Amino acid sequence: MAPKVSPSGRLVFCLLISAAVLRPGLGWYTVNSAYGDTIVMPCRLDVPQNLMFGKWKYEKPDGSPVFIAFRSSTKKSVQYDDVPEYKDRLSLSENYTLSINNAKIRDEKRFVCMLVTEDNVFEAPTLVKVFKQPSQPEIVNKAPYLETEQLKKLGDCISRDSYPDGNITWYKNGKVLQPLIGEVVILFKKEIDPVTQLYTMTSSLEYKTTKADIQMPFTCSVTYYGPSGQKTIHSEQVVFDIYYPTEQVTIQVLPPKNAIKEGDNITLQCLGNGNPPPEEFMFYLPGQPEGIRSSNTYTLTDVRRNATGDYKCSLIDKKGMIASTAITVHYLDLSLNPSGEVTKQIGDALPVSCTISASKNATVVWTKDNIRLRSSPSFSSLHYQDAGNYVCETALQEVEGLKKRESLTLIVEGKPQIKMTKKTDPSGLSKTIICHVEGFPKPAIQWTITGSGSVINQTEESPYINGRYYSKIIISPEENVTLTCTAENQLERTVNSLNVSANENREKVNDQAKLIVGIVVGLLLAALVAGVVYWLYMKKSKTASKHVNKDLGNMEENKKLEENNHKTEA
Repeated sequence: MAPKVSPSGRLVFCLLISAAVLRPGLGWYTVNSAYGDTIVMPCRLDVPQNLMFGKWKYEKPDGSPVFIAFRSSTKKSVQYDDVPEYKDRLSLSENYTLSINNAKIRDEKRFVCMLVTEDNVFEAPTLVKVFKQPSQPEIVNKAPYLETEQLKKLGDCISRDSYPDGNITWYKNGKVLQPLIGEVVILFKKEIDPVTQLYTMTSSLEYKTTKADIQMPFTCSVTYYGPSGQKTIHSEQVVFDIYYPTEQVTIQVLPPKNAIKEGDNITLQCLGNGNPPPEEFMFYLPGQPEGIRSSNTYTLTDVRRNATGDYKCSLIDKKGMIASTAITVHYLDLSLNPSGEVTKQIGDALPVSCTISASKNATVVWTKDNIRLRSSPSFSSLHYQDAGNYVCETALQEVEGLKKRESLTLIVEGKPQIKMTKKTDPSGLSKTIICHVEGFPKPAIQWTITGSGSVINQTEESPYINGRYYSKIIISPEENVTLTCTAENQLERTVNSLNVSANENREKVNDQAKLIVGIVVGLLLAALVAGVVYWLYMKKSKTASKHVNKDLGNMEENKKLEENNHKTEA
C-alpha cells in the first residue's frame, strides 16, 4: 500500500511537473508588441470551479522557470515576485491577464500562465515578440563631389535603433542600385547596443559616376519587420555635385549687341563646359600671335575700326581646345566741302560734296533750313534763294547711335539792282511808281522827287524775300516830274530815275471840261428854242379863237394852220 500524500505535497509535485510539461492540446500563442508599449498576455485558460490560485512564469534560455506574479482566487490578493527586471512593470487582472508596461527587447521570452486547483495544474504558454521601428535612414559622410570615371565613396546610409535588424537598399533616381564590379560597391554592417539590444545598420556605397548622373537624386531605404508585418522607410534625396573635365570652350561678347561701333567698350568672355568651369584662359587678339592669360573675361576699351577681326580663347593647359568669334567694329566718316559759313556772290558757281566712308552702306539725307531736299545741292549760278543752312546727315541703320552730320551756312551777296515801273490809275488822276530792288544784304531805299507835285500816301514796302522787295508811291503830278529811287547796301549804292509827265493828265481834264461846257450850252439853247415856240403857239391860238365861226366851213385852211403851227414848233 502506497504512502498517503498531503494536499500541499501534491501541489508542489504538480508545479514541478508543470514546469516542464505543457498541457496537451494548447499550441504556441504569440503576442506582438511595439517597443515601449504595454504587452498584454491573456491567460487563454478556462477558470476551473475549484481554482486555488493562478501564477505567471517565464523560461530562461536554459529552460529553468522564473515565477513573476501570483493571484489567489480565495483571498483575492495579488503578489509579484522579486524579479528586478519586472519591478513596478507588472499588472495581473482578475481573469489572470498579465500586462507588462514599457516593453523592452529583453521581454521577448516564453511566458506561461498557470491555473492551479487542489488536484491539477493547467498551463497556457505565450511567446512575446517585441519590435522596434528604426529611425529614418540618413545619408551621412557624403562626398563633397563625385568625379566622372572614378570609383568613389558616395556616402553611408545609416538607420538606428531597430529591432529586429533591417536591410538597407540604395537607389538612383528611384531605381535600385545592384552591386557591379568596378562601378557599384555596397558594404553592409550592423551593430547591436549591449544595453538596449537595438540594432544600428550601416551601408556604404562606392559609385562610379558619369555625366548622365548630373542632378540625379540618390536615396536609401531600410526594410524592417514590425508588429503588423514588413515595412520600408526611405531617406531624403541627395544630389551630388559631379565634376567632369571641359570638353568644349565657347567665346562670346558682353554685353550682347547687334553691332559694335567705334568708341564702344567690349568684353570677351570665355567659358568651358566642364565642372568646375575653368577659371583662366588664353585670349588671342587679331594680329597678335602671343596669347594673353586672363580670367574668363577680357575687356577692350574705346575700340577703333582696326579692332575688327577674329578673337580666340583656349584653355591654359589645352591650347588645342580653342574657340573663336568674329568682331566687326563699325565706323562712319562724313566730310562736307565746303562747310561752316561760306559767303559767295550772286551768279557764282559753288560745287558742294558730301563724302561718306563707312563699314556698311549708309543713308544720306540733305536738309535746307530743316526741310528735307530731294537731292544733294549743286550750284552752277547762285541765286539769292539759294542762301540758307544746309545739313548733310548720314547714319548706319543697323548700328544704333552711329550718326554723323556736317552743316554749311551759305550766304549769297549781291549789289543792289533797281527796276522802276509806272502804273496809271484808270481815272488818269494818279500814278503809282514802283521801285523793284534786288540785293543782299538788304538795300535801303530812298525816294526823291524833282518838280512840283504832291505825294498822295506814304511809301509802301513789300516783304524782303530771297533778296528782293519793292517800294512804291502814288503821285498826282501837276507838271512833269522826275522820281529817283536810290538803293544802298554795304556793297554799293545804286540810283535809278523815272520821268513822269503831267500833259496826258491835263489834256484829259480839259477834254472833260469842254465836253461839260458843250453839254450845258446845248441844254440852254434847247430851252430857249422851246420857249419861243411856246410863245408863238399861244399867240396864234388866241387869233384863231376870234374867227372860229367864220372859219368853220373852211376845213382846208384850218388844216394848213395846224401844220404851220407844228412847223413853227419844230
